[in-house]
Amino acid sequence: MGIYGDQVLPRIVNVACGMRFLAPLRERVCAGLHGRVVEIGFGSGLNVPFYPATVASVSAVEPADLGWRLASKRAAAATVPIERAGLDGQALPFADNTFDCALSTWTMCTIPDIAAALAEVRRVLVPGGTLHFVEHGRAPDENVRVWQNRLNPVQKRLFGGCHLNRDIRALVTAAGFEIREAESFYGEQAPRFLVAQTLGVAVSP
Repeated sequence: MGIYGDQVLPRIVNVACGMRFLAPLRERVCAGLHGRVVEIGFGSGLNVPFYPATVASVSAVEPADLGWRLASKRAAAATVPIERAGLDGQALPFADNTFDCALSTWTMCTIPDIAAALAEVRRVLVPGGTLHFVEHGRAPDENVRVWQNRLNPVQKRLFGGCHLNRDIRALVTAAGFEIREAESFYGEQAPRFLVAQTLGVAVSP
């Protein structure tokens, strides 16, 4: 990815995704996690403080070496064992039916082949396993979607392939998940085209 992608972008993501107003969303999306958990796009470990006591272990999938290093203090302070167990969400190095839950926070926007990644998540979940997600993406309002579509090429270039306009609900459903609950809303502290959020839980049948 070059110096920008390897050394600069993970630091930007750590700061941007570590803003205090996102903490309540992390707490909400982590609620209900239990047993063996695979986290796609672990980043700098910003979800670690919000893992509930029902989590037995976390297998972290994170491609950025710097992101993993930035996570070291949070991982060391965790109350559950965490291991870096994969680099690519599109090809998970786990057997079928390995995990009880999967967690994805502001990750689906960036994975190049998100359909492949969601298929992999479904494969490694046990039947009845749950995918917990909070993602930014396609806005509910047409006037906001117009700006998302216009600015998407710039967003992808500046932020490592991040898409503004992916339809998160549609992607999760197309992967064969059944959405148990989902809420779409606009976040705080930024223009609406950046903070159209979807938070929910989906079940792997």
